[in-house]
Amino acid sequence: MIITNFTNKYIEQAMYLVQQNYKEERQFVPSLPEKTIIPDLADLAGNNLGMAALEGERLLGFLCCYEPWEHAFGTNARGIFSPLHGHGALGGDKESIYRMLYQKAAENWIKQDITYHTISLYAHDEQVKEGFFTYGFGLRCIDAIRSMEKIAVNQSTKITIKRLAQEDIPKIRPLREQLSIHLSESPCFLYSSEQEFQSWLSRAEMRNSIIYAGLEEDEVIAYIEVMHGGENFVTENTDMMSICGAYCLPERRGQGIVQSLLNTMIEELAKEGYQQLGVDYESFNPTAYRFWRKYFKPYTNSVTRRIDEKILNKRRGNLFQTTH
Repeated sequence: MIITNFTNKYIEQAMYLVQQNYKEERQFVPSLPEKTIIPDLADLAGNNLGMAALEGERLLGFLCCYEPWEHAFGTNARGIFSPLHGHGALGGDKESIYRMLYQKAAENWIKQDITYHTISLYAHDEQVKEGFFTYGFGLRCIDAIRSMEKIAVNQSTKITIKRLAQEDIPKIRPLREQLSIHLSESPCFLYSSEQEFQSWLSRAEMRNSIIYAGLEEDEVIAYIEVMHGGENFVTENTDMMSICGAYCLPERRGQGIVQSLLNTMIEELAKEGYQQLGVDYESFNPTAYRFWRKYFKPYTNSVTRRIDEKILNKRRGNLFQTTH
């Protein structure tokens, strides 16, 4: 096996690997759309950040990523992201192929000061997950999906469910603020300053989304927000919508409120022709992790690794330099 730079000459074989890996995941998650459009790999092939595993002229596997971005996940580190279509391999030795690909790719990434590495994997590809877990990666994000079928719910309180008009969206600001506070606490630690939150809030209230709110009298006690598109090529399917926000007041949880919101949304979206509903959430958010797994089937696991930035001293020739 030879590991070399991924170039345009390998795109056709790489597309085949991506398609086959998607078919493999559909065996575990039948609600995934049968037909999807795989994004063009030309951009990934042209940034000199990807690697290919070859046996002669045959592509055994590949690992590519988008261009690096600064301040990955709010840190001072430079990061990369390999999307669901940015890698692939077939056969019974996928773990070894991915380990060799990553070793060579990471060597190249470090040369460009990229120390935060994120890769979106299929949730049921145990070989590949094992390869990355043994190389120091940990689970961070999950994409999950369900068909547009209503769920069983035992609602113990009566609420009014309303699809909000654009002018009513500011009514959920208090819940969005509480969600931000929740995400900043242990074990999530996803902190946003007041300025960052207000900036995000302005963008969120202007995006093309649909919001269902649960009201008791005039008080909003829960909401779910959906829109088209998400974090991977599956979510771009025209028959799919994705949840991009949800929150219920802590004292009102366990009363079937969010389940009722889901059912109303599913019923209406199904009438509009949508066939799948997706959601993504952080694995270290215990509330989200417990809830969404009850009603949605995970199909991706995004894993991350942050390398100690002191290794950059070696690349720069400062082998014995210390930082304080």
